[in-house]
Formats: sequence, structure tokens, C-alpha cells
Amino acid sequence: MTNNIDSKKLGLDLTEGPVFKSLAVFTVPIILSGLIQQLYSVVDLIMIGKFLGSAGTVGVSAGGEVSDLVTPVALAFSSAGQIYVAQIAGGKRKERIRSAAETLLSMMMILACAFMLAGVAFHRQILALLNCPEDAMGQAAVYMWITALGIPFVFGYNAVCGILRGMGESKGPLYFIILAALVNIFLDVPFVALFHWGAAGTAVATVIAQLLSFLAAVFFLHRHKEQSGLELKGLAFRINRRDLKVLLGLGIPQAVRTSLVRVSMFWVNMHVNAYGVVAAATNSIGNKLQKFTDIFSGALQQAAAVIIGQNLGAGKQERVKKFVWCTFMSAVGTAALISAVFVLFPKPIFGIFSGDREVLELGTVYLRIMTAHILWSAAIAAFQAVVVGSGFASLNFVIGILDGVLCKVGLSVLFVYGMGLGAVGFFAGTAWSRALPTVICFLYFYRGRWAKRKLL
Repeated sequence: MTNNIDSKKLGLDLTEGPVFKSLAVFTVPIILSGLIQQLYSVVDLIMIGKFLGSAGTVGVSAGGEVSDLVTPVALAFSSAGQIYVAQIAGGKRKERIRSAAETLLSMMMILACAFMLAGVAFHRQILALLNCPEDAMGQAAVYMWITALGIPFVFGYNAVCGILRGMGESKGPLYFIILAALVNIFLDVPFVALFHWGAAGTAVATVIAQLLSFLAAVFFLHRHKEQSGLELKGLAFRINRRDLKVLLGLGIPQAVRTSLVRVSMFWVNMHVNAYGVVAAATNSIGNKLQKFTDIFSGALQQAAAVIIGQNLGAGKQERVKKFVWCTFMSAVGTAALISAVFVLFPKPIFGIFSGDREVLELGTVYLRIMTAHILWSAAIAAFQAVVVGSGFASLNFVIGILDGVLCKVGLSVLFVYGMGLGAVGFFAGTAWSRALPTVICFLYFYRGRWAKRKLL
């Protein structure tokens, strides 16, 4: 058996074939999806930075906090569905995929509507908690409530992508995000540069792009109904109690974990913003760059988790070990190259987003500190993929508490108040927060208890 897609099969069978080739073929579309998604996010920042200056940059960054807070929840339940479907597919129990998909879609759309209403209703209160600078408040407010309207599209898109990736299909989500990026970039230029809509222009372009990517994902699912066994008609509003229990058991700890990471970043951003526009702009640009670098380690972790899920479902534990070490070497090698670029060319990189001399100086410090985050994120990718792929939700939750609260906040407090580093201390606390979680994930993999864990 090979891992090529044929006319009778949707996605890849990741339980067969060469290890590195399977990882590469499945991971590359996920990496490209992440890069393209960040690309059109970066285009927003560039357009605003060039036409509205530092105040506009801070406005878009602060205004995007609602999206940044709820998107991890969408990703968490998408990941839960992804791993559940992966183990079902690996165990050759395809008749259960439809039920899992129906439950996932229904649950996520209900959550999305609740978050959308909250984001629209409380956007100004959230910005006040963020200590958003007064001169950026107007741009931030309009950006926040407009992007909140797109939350259901984000949740729906991620639900469909979770189902597809669990089945070994990573190319479809790439096509969806390419469409979204093209639409977003195409609309950004007239909305911001010609119509002078400011942050509202980038927000409208983003929501339209999210809508079209969601519709494309639904159409793709419907088009491949014969291969996947999933019918569009009646799919979105059926909940199976057994599947819901599994998805909630996986998704809630993951959602809490990712939300705590975002809350801790919310806390960091709030305190950094208090240091003024230069520190806030540096942090805003740095956060974008950090998200860009996390694409590589995050994509490898996401791909490896699906592969591990399929192979555990098939009872192939030795193959899991090979994938883990292959993922580790790939992630760390990529991280070393990115870190070298950041250390050698910090000002040209930051100069893409800002011409402010003070921002460039502080940005140089930011990038050199952030190399620690890049390397730790790469190291944890392979070992946390085992935690996620084996469905060990409680350990994943503990890792989130450590990374998102205890380590990030604790180290930031130590560097800022204990060592008097100011805003730089928050950068350092973020950069080193994944050291201890990496060790814990490695020990879980090394001790081998994951080999007996199954969701079915």
C-alpha cells in the first residue's frame, strides 16, 4: 500500500510508506497554509504601518485581540476532531467519521455564535483592559468589532480542516487559505490606500476572506462526499453523545490551555503597552514575526500529531517513534536557520514594518531574545505531538498551565521586577516559557506510556 491519493480515497494513509516522505508530503501543505495565512495578516500590518503609522499598527494589533483570544479555541476543538478522526481512520473504522464530523461542526458553530456576540458587545471594555493607547483607540475599536463578525467563519473553516486533516488530507486546506489570502490582499489595497478606510478597511477585507475560505472548505467537503462518506445535507446540526464526550474530553483542556496562553500574552501586551507607543509597536511587530516563525514548528507538531494518531489507531508504536525523531530533527534544523537570520539581519527585518528609528533599535533586541523562543518551540514540537496524538488531554492541559501562566508570567515578573529590565523583561519571559514544558513532554515520550493510549 502506498500513501498516494487515488480516485477512491480522500487523503493519505499515514500508517504506510517511508517515514520522512510521509511526514514531508503531509506537512508541507500545512506549512504553506500557515505561511500564507500569516502573509495576509502581515499585509494588513504593512498597509496600516505605511498609511497610518505606529498608532495604526498598535490599533490593528490591539483590535485583533478578540480574534486572537477565540481563534485558539477554534483550533483546540479542530485539533480534538483532527486527532479523533485520525485514530478512527488509522483503525479503519470509517463508518464513525461521519458521526464525529457532524458533532464537531455543530458544537463549533454554537460556540462561534456565542463568541461573536460577546466580541461585538464588549469590544471597548476589552480594549480598556488592554491599556490600548488613546491615540490608537479609534482604529482598534472599529477593527475589533468588525473582525468579531467573522468568528463563525473561522470556526467553521477550522472544523472542516480538522476533519480533512484527520483523514490525511492536507492539500485541501491549503487551497482554501490561498483563496483567502488572494482575496484579502486584493481588497486591502483599495480599502486602505484608495478609500482610506484605515483599520476598518483591513478588517472588512479579512472578514470577506474568512467567509470565502469557509465556503470553499464546505464546497470541498461536499464535492468529495463519495470518498469521505460525508454528506453536506443535514451534516451541521447532529450531535452524537459518544462523539461529543470524546471531543469535549480532548477539546476543553486544549481550549483552556490555548486560552491561557492567549490570556498570558494579553497580560504581557497590556503591560508592554503601558511603556508607550515605541514599546507597543515593537511588541506588535515582534508578535507578528513570532507567529510567523511558529508556523514551522507548529505545522510539524500538527502533522506529527495526526500521523501519531493514525499509527496508534493502527497499533504501530515503533513507527510512531521514528516519526517523533524525524519531526524533532526537522523542527530544530529549521529553527536554527531562522534564528541565524534574526540575529544577523534584525533591522532590515523590522524595517519592513516600520521606519521609526526607536522601534528598529528595540526590535533588534526583541529578535535576539526571541531566538530562545524559536529554539524551544522547535524542541517541544515532536514530543508534544505525542501528547496530543495519543489523546492525553490532561497532560496537555498541565503543559498549557506551565507555558501559558506559570512560566510566562512568572519569568516575566522575575525579569521585569526582579532584574529591572522593563519592557525587555516581558520579551525574555515569553522567550523562555517553553523550556520546562519541553522537558516534561520529552519525559512522557521517553517513558513510553503513550503506546497504550487509544480513544477508540
